Amino acid sequence: MEMEGADGAAVPPSLADRSRRSSISSTCARSVDVLVYLIDDTMVQLSVDSLMSVTVHELHRIVRDALQLPECAMDVFALWLISPLLDEPSLQFRRNVFFPKRRELQIENEAVLRLLYEEAKFNILEGRYPCDMEDCEQLGALVCRLQLGPYDQDQHTACALKEKLEAFLPAHLCRRGHSLLTALWKRGAKQPAYEQGLLQAYQAVREEAACEEPEALRQHYWVYLQRCHQLPYYGCVSLSSCAFFYGEIDKPAQGFLHRGGRKAVSVAISLEGVYVIDSKEKHVLLGLRFQELSWDHTYPDEEEEHILWLEFDGENEGILVNKLLKIYSKQAELMSGLIEYCLELNAAAEASALENSTLQSPTLPPLASKQRPKLRRQNSVVCSRIQHLATIDYIEDGKEIKRVKPKRTASFFTRQFSHGATSYSAVQAPAESLEQG
Repeated sequence: MEMEGADGAAVPPSLADRSRRSSISSTCARSVDVLVYLIDDTMVQLSVDSLMSVTVHELHRIVRDALQLPECAMDVFALWLISPLLDEPSLQFRRNVFFPKRRELQIENEAVLRLLYEEAKFNILEGRYPCDMEDCEQLGALVCRLQLGPYDQDQHTACALKEKLEAFLPAHLCRRGHSLLTALWKRGAKQPAYEQGLLQAYQAVREEAACEEPEALRQHYWVYLQRCHQLPYYGCVSLSSCAFFYGEIDKPAQGFLHRGGRKAVSVAISLEGVYVIDSKEKHVLLGLRFQELSWDHTYPDEEEEHILWLEFDGENEGILVNKLLKIYSKQAELMSGLIEYCLELNAAAEASALENSTLQSPTLPPLASKQRPKLRRQNSVVCSRIQHLATIDYIEDGKEIKRVKPKRTASFFTRQFSHGATSYSAVQAPAESLEQG
């Protein structure tokens, strides 16, 4: 059974309200009613005998039977205990964080695909998976097709879509341009017509004329998931989706008084790496593969929050430096543990792949990947914005750059990606042009 963080921000409002009710209620001495929630706000009510002795595996099977899911759902989904305020938790049936994405598109069962689609859609609409406007429109068009049927020019007009826009596009995009301040700033400038772009993308959704509706639905589920696979925090081919954590980072000092403050962020961790996402602006601040970082977590003596430290290569005014990002979070230890576990899973998968490759017949050609390359648009929301980060910069021999502390003789993290020749190493100090503090 998997558990998401207990921080209040870790659960969407609709789920937080619901999770204040217990998922368990007694009906008699031996039978207990158990409510299991799905991501689309529906719930499954189960009557379970001898609940205290029921294993997670058995409860998972009961849920699968109630939903009439095939045996493959055992690997695809997991049971999650979620509670926003450490009160009575909500039991949810959601995607298994460690289920390989390459296997998603091999699934034929429509019910399983629909549940995966619903969870991906939820994360897109909630802004947990930031993506560019063009991709939002493409994903929203598929939602239109799945909810409204094939495009009909008489029924599906821009005005009709506008009334339900937040069901198709992320809420933070739909709300932009409607505030008084925005109106004053724009001085009457024309606001983005999201509904028009969505309508055009809806019109462009194609499907085979002879394709029956069940098969058409499967195809659209696959396409939606495949587009989500391009987002780095969902994971790349053969990797899993992310677990999300919440915290804060320091803002860069600004103004005459050098005031900074803190910025709320979510931290997405997958088998690929770590991504720090701006909770308000819905874009990536920092994205690092495990080969590009070193990390640790600390227990501060005086501060309430624990800290997750991320160390990575960078530069300061043309000088190569090690950069430290400080993430304040009650979930720092959980994040550190998950990073370590992901590295262990990667190492095991690489060893297994190497063993299989030696056993494979040399006459069999390798399978060609149909995965599209990741987005590389200029100013894309998936690109790192290191200039928006307040980092501690230092070099290996301890000489300071512009009197930034602390002094270090080397990387002070012992936990590093150590598998293979691409492991992280500290930046070497240049011989000149160092400003000492």
